[in-house]
Amino acid sequence: MSLLSLQREPSIDLLEAFVEHWKGITHYYIESTDENTPAKKTDIPWRLKQMLDILVYEERQQAAGEAGPCLEYLLQHKILETLCTLGKAEYPPGMRQQVFQFFSKVLAQVQHPLLHYLNVHRPVQKLLRLGGTVPGSLTEKEEVQFTTVLCSKIQQDPALLTYILEKGRVALKAQENLLLLVSVASQAAATYLVQSSPCCPVIVEHLCQLYQSMPTLLDPADVAALEGISWRLPSAPSDEASFPGKEALAAFLGWFDYCDQLIMEAHTVFADALAKAVAEKLFVEILQPQLLHVSEQSILTTTALLTALLRQLRSPALLREAVAFLLGTEQRPAVPGDSPCTLRTHLVRHCDHLSDEISIATLRLFEELLQKPHEQIIRSLILCHLEGRLYVVRGSPEPESYEDTLDLEEDPYFTDGLLNAGFQPSAKHPPAPATNSDGKTAVTEIVNSFLCLVPEEAKTSAFLEDTGYDTYVHDAYGLFQECSSRVAPWGWPLALTPLDPHEPERPFFEGHFLRMLFDRMSRILEQPYSLNLQVTSVLSRLALFPHPLIHEYLLDPYINLAPGCRSLFSVLVRVIGDLMQRIQRVPQFPGKLLLVRKQLMGQVPGEQLDHQTLLQGVVVLEEFCKELAAIAFVKFPPHGPHLCLSPPPEGHV
Repeated sequence: MSLLSLQREPSIDLLEAFVEHWKGITHYYIESTDENTPAKKTDIPWRLKQMLDILVYEERQQAAGEAGPCLEYLLQHKILETLCTLGKAEYPPGMRQQVFQFFSKVLAQVQHPLLHYLNVHRPVQKLLRLGGTVPGSLTEKEEVQFTTVLCSKIQQDPALLTYILEKGRVALKAQENLLLLVSVASQAAATYLVQSSPCCPVIVEHLCQLYQSMPTLLDPADVAALEGISWRLPSAPSDEASFPGKEALAAFLGWFDYCDQLIMEAHTVFADALAKAVAEKLFVEILQPQLLHVSEQSILTTTALLTALLRQLRSPALLREAVAFLLGTEQRPAVPGDSPCTLRTHLVRHCDHLSDEISIATLRLFEELLQKPHEQIIRSLILCHLEGRLYVVRGSPEPESYEDTLDLEEDPYFTDGLLNAGFQPSAKHPPAPATNSDGKTAVTEIVNSFLCLVPEEAKTSAFLEDTGYDTYVHDAYGLFQECSSRVAPWGWPLALTPLDPHEPERPFFEGHFLRMLFDRMSRILEQPYSLNLQVTSVLSRLALFPHPLIHEYLLDPYINLAPGCRSLFSVLVRVIGDLMQRIQRVPQFPGKLLLVRKQLMGQVPGEQLDHQTLLQGVVVLEEFCKELAAIAFVKFPPHGPHLCLSPPPEGHV
């Protein structure tokens, strides 16, 4: 049935004929069993041609601007959507070519505005994505014809561009092209982009504008929950809980991810310039004043956002700038009275802030920082203060066996007469020690020292089916392997440098960061549960680092400390001494402690108890000692320290 025959036979029901041809196409897919017959050898091309002729003829019979029944049927029954799906499937072979031709002719010959309809511009978008995917494809001619028709329509009505291009596709394509541009391996091109184009300033200006468009106050929990934002998909996941400013936060994190991607893939000249621009305009000019602000809410929101940025950051150049911004570039160890007015000093103070929320948020920031592959972080916070081992007493040889070290009962921190109170350390005291040929404390003794540190009266895990130690060993093993892999390029030594017994003693200072953590740890029985969890999380993260100085200072209970020096173990010993006094003043202490543990595990309903902070602190203390024991076990197996470990046997201590 041609257009001419339609004109000669006006009595034909156009809608009935149109539907008949469409059903003829759909029936082919139901009845056909031959998957190899090309589409052009079927009746599909003929039927599509008849449908086109009917649409064109019908339009000529309608008043201007009115849609006829056949066009309405095409729109309501999503015929173009279905054809697009059939073309994508390329069944029968050559069907994509037929679909491109049909779309082109319908858009070109039907004068009624079509691209405004959802059931037209959505399949047009899909068909555009199908085109150009394979160079030299058999449908190149038809693809060009299709895009030519679209361009002609846009030229007639530029507003149609918003219907043809998907939301964000233009911006995404521009971002992809810019990535290709900056990754060109030409120093001349990179230098031109930096010096003679507004590229870096424009990118960073947009980043700062997105930051300024966010609400000034955001809940840190909301910021932390919004993970997985990518520059390719900058919108917030719809399955997550909504909160004010969610979309603005997602847009900012998405653009920051794009900046990070640019820096990671760009030529070094461009990468360094963009990283410095981000550091100067975002970090220094915007974030730093807010971190130093008197408003606690400003400090809290900015710290949470900075933690989110660190979590996303992957490019070495931008990480280098972030580390310099947060920690400075000073290499020398700090001294006790030294209190420089630097951002780093303020951040360490924020970890011991009057606001528990600010303390927790800033500790999380440091924990995120410690997981970044940059040696300056751990060196400036910890290692530069431990080098020289000034915390070890001079003038006597290093111990060859435990006879030369103090037992817990002989520890100077136990000389306050607390053991006379009737509470003793765990009865499972370490047996007679065995030492390795290199004089190092056997790992079994270190593990037992931590496991037995909390007195039996203050333990509750024994009353539960699973003490949790196996889980700590399993988790510690994975985290240690990850940490070891991250620091492997830094060439750390495997063993301690022997002390020179003739070297004069000098004052030791653990540094402001470790001092803050030790001070926090000494108050574990007085601090909120959530704060204690974060303090112990940072300390365990530090203990995982495979450096002999860190291992000795944080995980060896048997080092001979110089007068006035603290180690992590000595701090824990003092906490235990304090605990021994406190639990005498708590009636029915064991029962209440077990109840609080079950509350924390969600086994019983939560209810407010007397001494709840103390009881929760004791639970955290017991778990932290088990965690440290597990870390010591996976780091230093009985046959000596090394980094390539086999997984620990299930349930093995």
